[in-house]
Amino acid sequence: QVQLVESGGGLVQAGGSLRLSCSVSGPPFSMINMGWFRQAPGKEREFAAFISYSGEYTDYADSVEGRFTISRDNGKRTVYLEMNSLKPEDTAVYYCNVNPVQLSDSTWRPGTFWGQGTQVTVSA
Repeated sequence: QVQLVESGGGLVQAGGSLRLSCSVSGPPFSMINMGWFRQAPGKEREFAAFISYSGEYTDYADSVEGRFTISRDNGKRTVYLEMNSLKPEDTAVYYCNVNPVQLSDSTWRPGTFWGQGTQVTVSA
């Protein structure tokens, strides 16, 4: 019922930019919060960015604050992650997620549904 499809990943040099997209099928998109998580090789999946159902509120991990921008187009049922000033440590598979929950200032619990992920590789 719930389908998430990420796209837009690729290989870029440090300092470059990418724009990821996540299309959402199934739920009423305008009524669900969305988030982006990422998982680097050999590491646990970690929170990157959050956007409320209306787009009014956003939140970012400290590691991406000021460089990444999350947005959404409810008409297109799509959430975006614009990534600027990319660093090699941003290299990861990026996943979108439905209704993540903030447990503390810096701790997020992801929702049940994930996309397949899109690979972002940043070379030095």
